[in-house]
Amino acid sequence: MRKPRNFDAELKALEDKARELKTRKVQQLGQLVIATGADALTAEELAGALIVLAETKDAGKREAWAKRGAAFFRSKSLRPAPAPDRNTVGAQLQPDSLQSASGTTGAA
Repeated sequence: MRKPRNFDAELKALEDKARELKTRKVQQLGQLVIATGADALTAEELAGALIVLAETKDAGKREAWAKRGAAFFRSKSLRPAPAPDRNTVGAQLQPDSLQSASGTTGAA
């Protein structure tokens, strides 16, 4: 006779694995924000920029951003900036800091 499956233990293991994956994703996103220098932005600025990116339907802009992101990952600039350059109060930011790879600025 077969041993019955312990569904509660299997469900708990799956929940633990999902929680672990979510934690890893959050850590990786945080590392990406730091590596790109976006940690110098306020939370409101970063959230606004991400909303614009998520709402953009222009395939050309999205493709240009994807190419720029791929180039970033291929470069050695993934290392975090030195501590004095990051998280500075009153850092000078460009008002239209969202640029496509073609160099055009704008929101959507």
